[in-house]
Amino acid sequence: MPKSDYAIVFPGQGAQEIGMGRDFYEAFEVCRSVFEEADDALGFRLSKIIFEGPDDELVKTAFTQPAILTASIAILRAVEHEWGRQTNPAFYAGHSLGEYTALAASGALTLGDAARLVHRRGALMQDAVPIGVGAMSAIMGLGMESVGPICSEAAGSEVCDPANVNSPGQIVISGTAAAVARAGELAKARGASRIIPLKVSAPFHCALMRPVADKLKEEFESCEWHTPGAPIMANADASPKVSADDIHNALYEQTYKPVLWADDVLAMKERGVERFAEFGPGNVLSGLIKRTAKGAETISVNKTADIAKALEFLGGAR
Repeated sequence: MPKSDYAIVFPGQGAQEIGMGRDFYEAFEVCRSVFEEADDALGFRLSKIIFEGPDDELVKTAFTQPAILTASIAILRAVEHEWGRQTNPAFYAGHSLGEYTALAASGALTLGDAARLVHRRGALMQDAVPIGVGAMSAIMGLGMESVGPICSEAAGSEVCDPANVNSPGQIVISGTAAAVARAGELAKARGASRIIPLKVSAPFHCALMRPVADKLKEEFESCEWHTPGAPIMANADASPKVSADDIHNALYEQTYKPVLWADDVLAMKERGVERFAEFGPGNVLSGLIKRTAKGAETISVNKTADIAKALEFLGGAR
């Protein structure tokens, strides 16, 4: 049985907004230290991009990923500071990039190593496929049993893969632009309620990212790894990871395989998790969790005004 009935989860790319975490930075020394540590690790003022933009800089993948990670960790640290203790979840988890935030939160990676790693990850992802060659779309109203075959049929000699299994009836696909467009048309013809092309800079979590995974594997060797304070529920196979080797393999596969977020949520619920605390900009994960695990309690913490309800939420943990 898990040691508590709650999990801590972190958002992925797309949650970013200019000014995220600024109220925490201004209110708490512990949060200022987080932003300063990330700046020092990266060798440039990431905090300036986070707080001031411009937006066309913040949305660059190489900046977006460490920015969301840093803001999310700062928010968690503020809550722990006010609580007077570290959180003690049953599991840590995150959506795509958020899995790296989970590693930093759990102590498996230092903040500096995590920030450097996702900065590199973002740059590699951006450079892997020329702008316009790849695409991603969200397919609403169909499950994997339908979307998987649609992707295979649409791919032909190109690439089209399921990329994010976000919740029942919400699956993101990724690949070459023409193949993703063909898949969208097939999905509409087969009952999808909506096809939403996503504004992304690269086709993430598909076979086109396999070279990125190989290069990232080399980057893992430059980091110092520790046993996480609680298991990391991996995106790649929806199973908990503790050892460095298992974490490396999960991160490697996550780069070019689908993010099994809905499966992560259900796997945690099956292991006794009843409540999910989302730390970081936005509240997307809380919505996905509620649609996936009926009856699950969620909280999104992204403003200093949320701290009191976060303390009440965490204080009620077993």
